[in-house]
Amino acid sequence: MIRIAAVGDIHMGPESKGSLRPSFETLPDCADVLLLAGDLTRHGTPEEARVVAREIEGLAVPVVAVLGNHDHHADLADEVAAVLRDAGVRVLEGQATVVGNGDARIGVAGTKGFGGGFVGRCAGEFGEPIMKEFVRYSRRRADTLRASLQELEGQDCDVRIALTHFSPVPDTLAGEPPEIYPFLGSYLLAEAIDTAGADLAVHGHAHLGTEHGMTSGGVKVRNVAQPVIGRAFHVYHLAGPERATAGASDDRAR
Repeated sequence: MIRIAAVGDIHMGPESKGSLRPSFETLPDCADVLLLAGDLTRHGTPEEARVVAREIEGLAVPVVAVLGNHDHHADLADEVAAVLRDAGVRVLEGQATVVGNGDARIGVAGTKGFGGGFVGRCAGEFGEPIMKEFVRYSRRRADTLRASLQELEGQDCDVRIALTHFSPVPDTLAGEPPEIYPFLGSYLLAEAIDTAGADLAVHGHAHLGTEHGMTSGGVKVRNVAQPVIGRAFHVYHLAGPERATAGASDDRAR
């Protein structure tokens, strides 16, 4: 059994220092990897990123992250990512990585993703240049996710995970005002996941959303925004080489 710890939307600032470290130090007892699903900072400053870095630096499990919209707010996303990488985090944007803990090979493909909405109520690539660019940006993010998942296919991974900030499905947005669904995710991410294949999809962003969802192709989706899961992280069990089932969350998740 492969154990995946995940959390998003921790929104750390200077006054948050040390608040997650005690829980994160329990990770070796209950998880093989920690996934961070974006919005790690409040305003996307390197100072805030250094607070996050101190929470996860030197942990005994690998840490993989994507950035979120908050992490881009100050237009310093590259600097934020650099601070996290210096602390040992694998920060992904349209890339894949394979991490190991024991005998397990865990493949993670990551992108922030973007909005646009879902089938039947989505933005179209039509009209003003700025509207077309909005949709094209979302499509590019989804295309890189698909390519990254496909890249993992030949790397002898026991499981493949899609890590995003924006949601690939409307299921995990239930509880949010329907009017803002187009700003919380895009069906293009789900299409990419179903086309390339994955064992689990993890995202954040929707603070008032719901934890459990599924793509139309049957890939289980989990919203791990901290306000949704209500803890420092949640742990999911994957069956490993049989591929295919995200089990119940670990009771030991903090």
